[in-house]
Amino acid sequence: MARVTRRQALIGLGAVCLAGAAIYVGGGRNAFYSFLAEGTDARQLTAPEAYEAARSGEILLVDIRRPDEWAATGSPEGGVRLDLRREDFIEELDKLAKGRRDAPIALICARGVRSARLTNRLTEAGFTAIIDVPEGMLGSGAGPGWIKRNLPLDRS
Repeated sequence: MARVTRRQALIGLGAVCLAGAAIYVGGGRNAFYSFLAEGTDARQLTAPEAYEAARSGEILLVDIRRPDEWAATGSPEGGVRLDLRREDFIEELDKLAKGRRDAPIALICARGVRSARLTNRLTEAGFTAIIDVPEGMLGSGAGPGWIKRNLPLDRS
């Protein structure tokens, strides 16, 4: 039985990653991202688009990461912090949206996976205008991310 060398394993892993990065589905979405994100059909914004829309009041931008993540990097300026793990997350989001389940709400996390998954959950809960920021704060296959784009941060 032939043994796989470390180099062969790394080359194989690299090929898988390259294939994942290169495969796109409709609308320019990365298929690898879509697989991780459970195939959400939510509207998407780049980080700069989300910043401008939040700044102008067009959307409610919600950073759904954990408090330790907020402390490490800051949050998007113009956004609000709401930990995804809170048991009362949907109720708190409803309050932030002033009870309007049709209010445009953009979700951002570290790399776009949690925000994409949450769009499905919120749609099932009756929210009709959920928007995903798939590049997140740290960047992903969807883009370089809020921080690398040097967008303003709230570090308080």
